[in-house]
Amino acid sequence: MGVSPVTILDTIGNTHLVELRHVVPANSARIFLKVESSNPTGSMKDRMALAMITAAEADGRLKDGGAVVEYTGGSTGVSLALVCAVKKHPLHLVSSDAFSKEKLDHMRLLGANLTIVPSENGKQTEKLTKDMIREAHRIAERTGAYITAQMENTDQLQAYTKLADEIWDQTGGRINCFVQGVGTAAAIRGTSERLRQLNDKIRFVAVEPAESAVLSGGPTGSHKIDGIGAGYIVPLWSDSIADEIERVSTDDAKKMAFRLAREEGLFCGTSTGANVTAALRLADRLGSSATIVTIMCDSGMKYLKTFSQDLEM
Repeated sequence: MGVSPVTILDTIGNTHLVELRHVVPANSARIFLKVESSNPTGSMKDRMALAMITAAEADGRLKDGGAVVEYTGGSTGVSLALVCAVKKHPLHLVSSDAFSKEKLDHMRLLGANLTIVPSENGKQTEKLTKDMIREAHRIAERTGAYITAQMENTDQLQAYTKLADEIWDQTGGRINCFVQGVGTAAAIRGTSERLRQLNDKIRFVAVEPAESAVLSGGPTGSHKIDGIGAGYIVPLWSDSIADEIERVSTDDAKKMAFRLAREEGLFCGTSTGANVTAALRLADRLGSSATIVTIMCDSGMKYLKTFSQDLEM
């Protein structure tokens, strides 16, 4: 019997849904975590990277062997590096020292060429995000490479339609609330659009850094939650996406990431810590009859050196 040929890209998606059992207080809503760290690079961004490249190949924007450029805080860059390595597209990424060294090293190991834009004190700010975007566009214009431009690319939304279908099937349609942090806004937008088609009673909660709570009307600022909080209203965001917005501080997000590791055995990054912090606030309000789903965005292995420094303090 022959074996069907597959690549590592065929292992993206179909991740497990795990119930949190120890960080959730009694008599609150049940909280389930979609374990996206089991994707090949340990991140949910594998889904959107594959969707963006596949769509561009399909309609001719990206030719066989054509070069790709992107700006990234880390996980998108790693995911694109994986996809481009398999599909044989040279990749140039623009990132910064504000993001974990593990992610930057991972991009290079997968064959990407990196341009590093210096940050102010190692923190993410609106200026840094926009500087990275401008540099990526300059490289694309100079070289003729295809820029995936994640902040405005709607091709990635189909990846989150699939994520929503997985959540619906895994919960048997019994979901009252979905919680997700906002980076490009594609994940919460694509997931919410599909889940609303299936049940328009589901509530959607966006999560942003308390230090840069621009979606909920606060001032732009600096923070250390990788993957969310660009510092300005991103193009894919609209106020209709979420029913409410939760602000979570970097400190609270990090503390929750550590709790998840110690109490649930789930080693995740700070964006997941922010998601669960917000979900716990809602769980207390919604009560024991409700079900909340949120995302384990990536693996804590992407932050091991950073977290180790915190443990040594």
